[in-house]
Parts: sequence; structure tokens; C-alpha cells
Amino acid sequence: MLALRLPPDLERRLTELAARTGRTKSFYARQALIEYIEDMEDRYLAEQRLAEDDGIRIPLAEVLRDQRSGLREAASGKAAKA
Repeated sequence: MLALRLPPDLERRLTELAARTGRTKSFYARQALIEYIEDMEDRYLAEQRLAEDDGIRIPLAEVLRDQRSGLREAASGKAAKA
């Protein structure tokens, strides 16, 4: 169980949202925490990966060029089979 104090303005907004939508304040608090925690986990994972960086970089233009090339090859292969 978690209990927390909200600033009056945030409490009012949460209460109004819950009343308008027929959901509970707990529902919205839970959803907000889930989203925030997922965002923070993603952030810390990204920071960890940056810290473990091997220094190898592939320019975006090269990635996109290779992707387009692969798509063209796949499309021409399908056209040849048809």
C-alpha cells in the first residue's frame, strides 16, 4: 500500500478527471506510476548501454541505404517469382 500527499491543484485535477471518466483516482495514479517507471527503466537502460559503449557507430544514412537496398532486392525477388 502506498499513501502520498498531492499538491491541492493536482489533487483537484485528479478528482475531476476521475469524476468525468468514471474511473478511480487510484486507477489514474497507478497508470501514471506504471508509465513513469517504464520511462525511467528505459532511461537507465540507455544510460547503462552508453556507459558500455564500444565506440562503433554506423551513420543513419548508411543504415537507411542498406535498408532500402534490401527492400528493393526483396521486391525484385518477388516480382521475378510472379
